[in-house]
Amino acid sequence: MDRTIEPFKIKMVEPIKLTTREQRETILRSAHFNMFQIAAEDVIIDLLTDSGTSAMSSKQWSGILDGDESYAGARSWYRFESVIRDLTGMPHVLPTHQGRASERILFELVGGPGKVIPGNYHFDTTRGNIEHSGARAVDLLTEEASHTRSRYPFKGNIDVNQLNRLIDDVGAEQIPLCVITITNNSVGGQPVSLENLRQTHDICQRSGIKLFLDAARFAENAWLIHERESGQKHRSVREIVREMFDLADGAMISAKKDGLVNIGGVLLMREDDLAQRADSLLILTEGFVTYGGLAGRDLEAMAQGFTEVLDEDYLAYRIASVAYLGQRLLDAGIQIIEPPGGHAIYIDACEFCPHIPAEQYPGQSLVCAFYRHAGIRAVEIGSVMFGKNHSHKELTRLAIPRRVYTKSQIDYVADAIIEVHQQRQTLRGLRITEASQTLRHFTAKFAEL
Repeated sequence: MDRTIEPFKIKMVEPIKLTTREQRETILRSAHFNMFQIAAEDVIIDLLTDSGTSAMSSKQWSGILDGDESYAGARSWYRFESVIRDLTGMPHVLPTHQGRASERILFELVGGPGKVIPGNYHFDTTRGNIEHSGARAVDLLTEEASHTRSRYPFKGNIDVNQLNRLIDDVGAEQIPLCVITITNNSVGGQPVSLENLRQTHDICQRSGIKLFLDAARFAENAWLIHERESGQKHRSVREIVREMFDLADGAMISAKKDGLVNIGGVLLMREDDLAQRADSLLILTEGFVTYGGLAGRDLEAMAQGFTEVLDEDYLAYRIASVAYLGQRLLDAGIQIIEPPGGHAIYIDACEFCPHIPAEQYPGQSLVCAFYRHAGIRAVEIGSVMFGKNHSHKELTRLAIPRRVYTKSQIDYVADAIIEVHQQRQTLRGLRITEASQTLRHFTAKFAEL
């Protein structure tokens, strides 16, 4: 029988508070139409992010009880280091409290005024840390990523021709490293192919530029390579993962995604000198190098999570469940970024509500509509998030937490969005009434037009 089911049993449950539309209307207005300002207990289905929202396994919870809380050289650190080295082959492993801490350390060391950091599409915190250092973040999207309906399997790729031109224009000496985000969150959770990684590696190596991975969703990217890329079907996900990291000089990982934990990050490096400098900065700002701002129990949970995420039954279920939601929306005439990616479904907000112009933030309008109608919390990926740097689409992202929601809850999401789509002409645009200069989407206040 060809049917995908959840490859796990539910051992513990958390109640969901069901709210009325009238209650949600009051909550939405009190939050100034910003989902980040709504209390989690007032959300029925939370698709704001897949970061730190995973349900941990029984083995992860038992590891938490077994965690060694010694300040230096804890048993839990050595287990964590062994798992990461075996997975990635990287000699230098630094634990951090989350991915953006890894970004901050890295770009404080290699960034600075006059530096240019190219990538396939920097996510918001990556861009924020690059620009905070004084460097310039440059996105080099492949052409296929701009076509919503295209079923091109690797829309997350970097445009290698643009990368070559950038190197010629600004000079390799101004480019300390290139960042490839796997999967590419900002363009629909789309994967990067091994062929593209190999080409990028060769270009960077010839030019003396380091290649770093933003590898928060490395396992999902590897599974999509396994399923979509010619010549990869016979290889295990672990083998593909190892080749991905073998092509890189380092990586930043938010363990809150494919690490299947609620807190934690990793910074990986090959170069001894860079790693020594990173160690010093880690000690100054995060903690000693064998705990990096985390408890020993967190290191235990991460070690187990990075092991479990390579289970191919889990990955098959994970990708299929996301694709199921995407197909239900497509069947109802709702345009998403095609094909569905790894961790989320991205709705094309301009096509959903074409009467709302881009300058009135249609993605944020959808976010508010989904919460108002059904208590679903999603996030805008567009002009609100990226501001003046935005050059891509106006999207609304439905990020699916790992091992959290059942098929009936995903059907609830699909049904609700289809109902909103049927009354989309009633949706209204928004204007920003208050916003910070950096990462404004977290705290911005809106008013409906």
